[in-house]
Amino acid sequence: MMTNPTETKFGDPATRIAQTSHWTVLLRPKQPTLGSLALVCREPVQAFSELSPGAYADLRGVVRRIERALREVSAYERINYLMLMMVDPDVHFHVIPRYSGTRSFAGQDYPDAGWPGPPQLDAAVSLGADARDRLVAALHQAWDRAED
Repeated sequence: MMTNPTETKFGDPATRIAQTSHWTVLLRPKQPTLGSLALVCREPVQAFSELSPGAYADLRGVVRRIERALREVSAYERINYLMLMMVDPDVHFHVIPRYSGTRSFAGQDYPDAGWPGPPQLDAAVSLGADARDRLVAALHQAWDRAED
């Protein structure tokens, strides 16, 4: 399967945490909270109802591993799955770990500016290449440990 425009926009392959036959898990280049991800369907669909049965079935396992990995890396208190699809029409979710206060990673602070309300996507830390690569590596390792 070819990379779709939404995967490319979110930096694939440099930001890729994991990929299954139906989904790609990517680190968001702008981090409203530590470990914010984009979960992109690899099928050529632009409506959630158009996913194949296989993509729906695969989603469960992908979400379980995302939650385990993010709990390890960001110690989230809640997690938000936002399906916005206004700018990027391919089926995808923004996965935003939520927490009170601030989390730190590799010397950078990541506050949750919207806590306890809706996430503030514009109040985000923009990652440089080094910070991106370190966070991708940490999340990839946590993903590997999160296997069912």
